[in-house]
Amino acid sequence: MATYSDELPPFPEGWYFIGHRKSIERAKLIEKTWMGEEIVAWADEDGRICVADAFCPHLGSHMGPTTGGLVRDGCLVCPFHGFEFDTTGQCVATPNAPPPKAARLKLYETREILGMIFAWWGSGGRAPQWHLPDEPPTGAEWTGLRSTILRFRGHPQETTENSVDVEHLEYTHGYHDVKPTDFSVDGAYLKSCFDFKAVRRILGLVDIHSEVSVITHVHGVGYSFVEIHETTVGIKSRMWVLTTPVDGEFVELTMVNQVREVRKPGRFISGLGFLPVPLRHRLLNVFILREERRFVLQDIVIWDRKRYRSPPRLCRTDGPIGKYRRHCRQFYPEPAMAPRSPDRHAD
Repeated sequence: MATYSDELPPFPEGWYFIGHRKSIERAKLIEKTWMGEEIVAWADEDGRICVADAFCPHLGSHMGPTTGGLVRDGCLVCPFHGFEFDTTGQCVATPNAPPPKAARLKLYETREILGMIFAWWGSGGRAPQWHLPDEPPTGAEWTGLRSTILRFRGHPQETTENSVDVEHLEYTHGYHDVKPTDFSVDGAYLKSCFDFKAVRRILGLVDIHSEVSVITHVHGVGYSFVEIHETTVGIKSRMWVLTTPVDGEFVELTMVNQVREVRKPGRFISGLGFLPVPLRHRLLNVFILREERRFVLQDIVIWDRKRYRSPPRLCRTDGPIGKYRRHCRQFYPEPAMAPRSPDRHAD
């Protein structure tokens, strides 16, 4: 069976999601396969997060919790010989001898946005070539973050291509009057904006006819921040769409959502109007994320079985897919990583 790696290298450079700070602190130590690597992540007593290669530099033991690795006094402790590593990656103690200075973990540079932890993966271990944006403004008017994770065969360049593929919004998801309003690229950053109309059922009770404006901010291919304004009711929400390669075949797509409180909605929302404002919007956040998950599941049916086509045979209504693919070439810096053949475009 052909896979994405037949024509798209599996691991584009960029910043990719690790997990939520709260989840890491709750678990004390997590392990996962990430970008084809076995990694661990933990927080020390001062809240510093460390993302590191899972294998001990001493004799190579895996240090994840499934093999007995643990965190003690903010340090990662190897289950094989008890070597201890702090969040700088340095071995700081062993049971029976001074810690060897050469014993250091391989670390990944991290960035935190609203409690979401990201790490940089560079080709050949390259340092970060660009950075994620600043945190968006937040406050009491925004609900807490709510997230859901989907795992499937795919590639982050393909999933992120949806941000510019406006034609599929109507054909696959049933939106109406989809109109692109802006598209631009600047280095690793891409901006894609469009308006559309849709019909959504709230609580299974009432159909809401919506007019929606969307601004999508894409950094690399693993980080998309989507600002959504439903102008009919007056709902503002934002969603992070974070696609992270697991092993070269599967990806994890994490959707994280937040809703801004609407004190005076433009239209009464049946079943929610009598609730206290904070509870109303927490529930609305749940419903919006559930609805967006439903839309992504429609895409996954296609992503899971599709093959990457290069060059694609585009038509005039396909929008800036060709420009998007040219933009993505920068994330494959080595010749061996580059997509096999140039794309031909109808843009």
